Amino acid sequence: MEKFTLEILFQIIGIGSASGLFLNNDSLYIIGDNSGFLYEYNMQNQQLNQHALIDNPTQNTPKNLKPDFESLTHHNDTLYVFGSGSTENRNKMIEFDLKSKTVLQKNNLVDLYGLMQSFGEIKPEDFNLEGAIFDGENWYLFNRGNGITNKNTIFTIHAKNLGEEFALVATNYKLPKIKGVRSSFTDAILLEDKIYFLSTAEDTKSTYDDGEILGSFIGRIDLKTMKIDFTQKITSTNKFEGLTLYKKSNDKIEFLLCEDNDTELLETKIFKLSLPVK
Repeated sequence: MEKFTLEILFQIIGIGSASGLFLNNDSLYIIGDNSGFLYEYNMQNQQLNQHALIDNPTQNTPKNLKPDFESLTHHNDTLYVFGSGSTENRNKMIEFDLKSKTVLQKNNLVDLYGLMQSFGEIKPEDFNLEGAIFDGENWYLFNRGNGITNKNTIFTIHAKNLGEEFALVATNYKLPKIKGVRSSFTDAILLEDKIYFLSTAEDTKSTYDDGEILGSFIGRIDLKTMKIDFTQKITSTNKFEGLTLYKKSNDKIEFLLCEDNDTELLETKIFKLSLPVK
């Protein structure tokens, strides 16, 4: 692939373990997998606000209790924030209204997640959703294959609402390795008929315990064929877990990325990744 550029754009104090982000005008919405809040950072005046997603939220929830919000997606004026499903505490999906800045609905997806595990032949201990896309007709949920079986799977759910009847498809992927360690999905967004995704190589066989970070990739999947167009290693040190579109021109596409630093430090760096359009 042609040359890419990766740079730190700015830093936000007050957010830790960033795991997903979405840019809407000048507002950057961010979730952290340790936190019960949705953060809203105004990129113009550098003001940070927080919105409670659960009852009695905290900034650094103990690991065995945290809702583990790992992915968010949007459609129209609604943000959808998903728990990873990797333990029984992590099955929530929160619907948040971007106009009123309020929670519309809290959903428990334990039954859906159980069905996905069975259908995709993924053991509960290997189930770990870290990316989500909703286009109004289909949901695409990305299982991070950082468990023993390396099951990097995209679940395509054809339904306008996850509470109604749906058709389900599971597509498995072999993502590139670093130092013998298979990378695994950490986020994804949809741009026209292409899925852009992040994957990270982390030296662990557990969806629960962290490991040594070996690097991250950007990649693209053709929505019609669900086949990978390309992958490109973008770092050897960062665990990127959030991806959103920043700017797009005829010859260049720019994304904003956030990283999970796996600490309790309330500090988040926002990176800008630039790629040639191809």
